[in-house]
Amino acid sequence: MLTRMVVQTLLSLAATGAILFLAAGGWRWPQGWVFLVEFGISSGAVSIWLLRHDPALLASRLSAPLQRDQKPWDRIFMIGVFVAFVAWMAIMGLDAHRFRWSHVPLVAQTLAATLIALCMILCWQVFRFNSFAAPQVRVQAERAQRVITEGPYRIVRHPMYAGGMLFFLGVPLLLGSWLGLLLAPLLIAGLGARVVGEERMLRRELTGYDEYARRVRFRLVPGVW
Repeated sequence: MLTRMVVQTLLSLAATGAILFLAAGGWRWPQGWVFLVEFGISSGAVSIWLLRHDPALLASRLSAPLQRDQKPWDRIFMIGVFVAFVAWMAIMGLDAHRFRWSHVPLVAQTLAATLIALCMILCWQVFRFNSFAAPQVRVQAERAQRVITEGPYRIVRHPMYAGGMLFFLGVPLLLGSWLGLLLAPLLIAGLGARVVGEERMLRRELTGYDEYARRVRFRLVPGVW
C-alpha cells in the first residue's frame, strides 16, 4: 500500500507539473513550483494519515477512477473532469507564464496558497469522519455504508466538494492566472451538477439520507446552497 501510494502521488505530481511547465514554455516559473510543492506536501500528509488511520479508505482513494459498480453518468463525469482539468492547467500555464497576459498581485497569490491549504485541511476532516468518501458515486453496501453526520457534515452535506471550490479558486490565483480564475466557475458548476446527481442516488439508496438532508439544509455553502 505504501509503495502504491508513493508511486501514484509522484506520478500525479509529475503529470501535473509536465502539463503546467510545457504550457508555460519553461521550468523557471516560481509560482508553478510553489503550487506543486504545496500540493505535494499537503496531499502526501493526508495520504500518510490515511495509511495509519484508515487504510481501507486510502485503498479506495487509490483505486481506478472508473469502477464497474459506479453510476454510468458518473463515469462520463470523471472522464470530463480529467479533460477539463488538463485543459485548465494548460491554459493557466499559457496565461500566467508563456504569454504573461495576467498579473496577479503577490498578496492575492499569498491568499491563494492559504485557500489551497484550507482545502486540504477540509479534505482531511472529511476523511477523518467519513470512511466511505470514495472518489466514485456509489453506495458501498459491502461496507454497510451509513449516513455521516459528524464533523464538517454538521455544516454542509458535501464538505469535500466545498473544499474543491477553495481549490478551484486558489490554484489560478497562486499560479497568477486571471484567465484560470475566470474559468473556475465552470468547474464549480460541474461540482454542483455532480452533487445533484449524487444526492438523487443517496436519497434513493441510502437509508436515513432524507432525514439528514432536512436537518442540514445546505449542500456546499452555508446560507447559499
